[in-house]
Amino acid sequence: MRCALEALAVAAPAWLAGTDAVNADWLARYQQRADSYRLPKGEAERTAFAENVGGDGYELLDTLDDPTAPAHLAGLEAVVLLRTVWAQEYQRDARGVRWRGNKQRPPGAARIVSPHDPQARCGVKRGSAWDGYKTHLTESCDDDLPHLITCTATTPATTDDHQLTHAVHQTLTERGLKPAEHYMDSGYTSAKIILQARAQGIEVIGPVKQAGGRPTLHDSGYAATDFHIDWQARQATCPQGRISTRWSDTVIGGEPRTHIDFSGAGCTSCPAKDTCTTAAYRVLTLLPREEHELLQQRRAEQQTEDWKKRYHTRAGVEGSISQAVRRSGTRRTRYRGLAKTSLAQVLTAAALNLYRLDAWWTGPPLGTTRVSHCEQLVLSLAA
Repeated sequence: MRCALEALAVAAPAWLAGTDAVNADWLARYQQRADSYRLPKGEAERTAFAENVGGDGYELLDTLDDPTAPAHLAGLEAVVLLRTVWAQEYQRDARGVRWRGNKQRPPGAARIVSPHDPQARCGVKRGSAWDGYKTHLTESCDDDLPHLITCTATTPATTDDHQLTHAVHQTLTERGLKPAEHYMDSGYTSAKIILQARAQGIEVIGPVKQAGGRPTLHDSGYAATDFHIDWQARQATCPQGRISTRWSDTVIGGEPRTHIDFSGAGCTSCPAKDTCTTAAYRVLTLLPREEHELLQQRRAEQQTEDWKKRYHTRAGVEGSISQAVRRSGTRRTRYRGLAKTSLAQVLTAAALNLYRLDAWWTGPPLGTTRVSHCEQLVLSLAA
């Protein structure tokens, strides 16, 4: 709202001064800089304030829609943005203007969160939220060569990490930098991604998510891995020896799945029903066979010490992220829009590579993981 008024005050000051918008209430609400606002503390007071602002916005838009208003003002970027945001955040009917609830607003990928950058989105990770973008870094990790950033990919903050894996592999391949092994965080891996990478000649080394469901939540009950799956006969056998009654191939979220049902009568009379399911009968939803079997294999492998030692190679990328943040302030974009922010991240990565090459040529050793004095003492005693 404030941005729209600022734009109108520049584009048509005489017209704006002649409207009802320039009044004491509006000046009190919108003449301050945005970073000087002090929102009401109570939830009810904040809602009332937000709905007041919503009413002001609709009043301004109605004034702009009046035939007597200069036609070009409706096309100002700030006015178009105001109209879009108000449609996302408010609803207006016979009862007035009300703030939409969370479920009534658009999904995060479409919801505008900043009037200064309409392409920015709100991202959430491990309880932390930010408005803007997300940058994905790939670096080399050969022991006998400098560790250089080989790929950067900048996306809206709402983009899931796993959506980038294939695109990064394509970029590296096209530039002649395809890795034999690619060490990744769990957010970038899945059984399907691992198989896709193998088809490109790349072995993805990274943990897959552990099985969810009741056994994981309550540390008891039968998991899908406790069932014997006979893919050839298209049937499953539960831990109590009962055989499934229905096997069907379906699609969930655009991805193929296998849906297996057990008999309602059999489950009801089963002495282990309470251990197995709280529903009327047990249902299994599995990935396609190749993905399912790979997932079970990887889950078992990643519990071994050999696999954990091998995966430790990836630890260096956390240092790269820290270096990018400390040396270049990479978590604060200085530009508007995805394209410019992406270019800035590429230039930042190039600058870090120059710094690393200098360190490689002049001899400063790579930094190591910091260990506290207390931990050093414990390690020396253990030795």
